[in-house]
Amino acid sequence: MGLWAQIALGTAVMSLCATVHIGLIVLAMKPLSRMDSHFRDHFTIVRAGLLIGTGFALTVFGHTVQVWIWAISLLLLGTFETTELSVYFSLASFTTLGYGDVTLGEDIRVFGAFTAVTGMLTFGVSTAFLVGLIARALPKNLH
Repeated sequence: MGLWAQIALGTAVMSLCATVHIGLIVLAMKPLSRMDSHFRDHFTIVRAGLLIGTGFALTVFGHTVQVWIWAISLLLLGTFETTELSVYFSLASFTTLGYGDVTLGEDIRVFGAFTAVTGMLTFGVSTAFLVGLIARALPKNLH
């Protein structure tokens, strides 16, 4: 695959992942707000645990879906022969860990690099989301 095709396809998959991730967060805002209101008068640790725990579970789910999107994309392009290898590469790249024991050929490596860009950007969004939830869950006298 040529450079511009890799950039275009990488941008498309990254955009899909961003849409999924941001969509999950936006869809969760109203239920989280209701949960916060419902438990506002309850013991703070229960309220905090529910808000932060739900937010954490949502972000883990969002990142897992994104890793699978990248893994399936690489499988469809014929980059890897097994699902396990494709998921492993996607997860290692998405987290920017990149062990280097599994690499891509020159014809697909620019596309594969978009996996790490996606991870960096969506981990940033997740961090901001969780910081906001944690600030909301803290008792007012700790702010």
